[in-house]
Amino acid sequence: MTGGAARILAVIFVLLATVAPARAFDPEVTFHKGTFVLSGEGSYGWQFRNFEPDSRFSRLQFWDAGVRFGLLPLDPVGRDAPLYGALEVGLEPLYQRYTEPDHRFWAGLSAVIRYHFLGLGRVVPYVEVAGSAGGTDLKLPEIRSTFAFLIFGGVGMSVFLDDHIAVYAGYRLQHVSNGNTSKPNRGFESNVAVLGLSYFF
Repeated sequence: MTGGAARILAVIFVLLATVAPARAFDPEVTFHKGTFVLSGEGSYGWQFRNFEPDSRFSRLQFWDAGVRFGLLPLDPVGRDAPLYGALEVGLEPLYQRYTEPDHRFWAGLSAVIRYHFLGLGRVVPYVEVAGSAGGTDLKLPEIRSTFAFLIFGGVGMSVFLDDHIAVYAGYRLQHVSNGNTSKPNRGFESNVAVLGLSYFF
């Protein structure tokens, strides 16, 4: 992550952490088993040097938008333990628009798993992983395909404005590849900064 992007994320986290009302918040109620979570999010990403020895890369930049339909299949676990938290599973239609070096797209469906850490009250850190498959028109030295997988892992933080509404910000490490269904398939990795809003009901 570049220094500028890291500073922007740090400022966002500080702002989020200061907006929470003082009213009591009970995560056992908000994160109870069977709760549905509707989240809308947008993000900005940029490619970094590929992991493979070939140092040439296309310097991709992109934005994306998605809507996640989540479910909490279990009650919170580990109430008196450091990893006290709740599991969310969901599906997210995702659209990614590449703006540099050329206008291209990826669009598909993501399966997302997010674990919320509940020990800090209204401030709820999380970790997440996702796997996606979709269509694309990417034509780059790294990938030239009409189909590609998109996977990411990330960390972030939600702040609950009340018992049902949370804003969140986070960082993701993203990989795109066509799984050798066509050539070339060097794939590429990107840093992604994400902002979102969730409603728990």
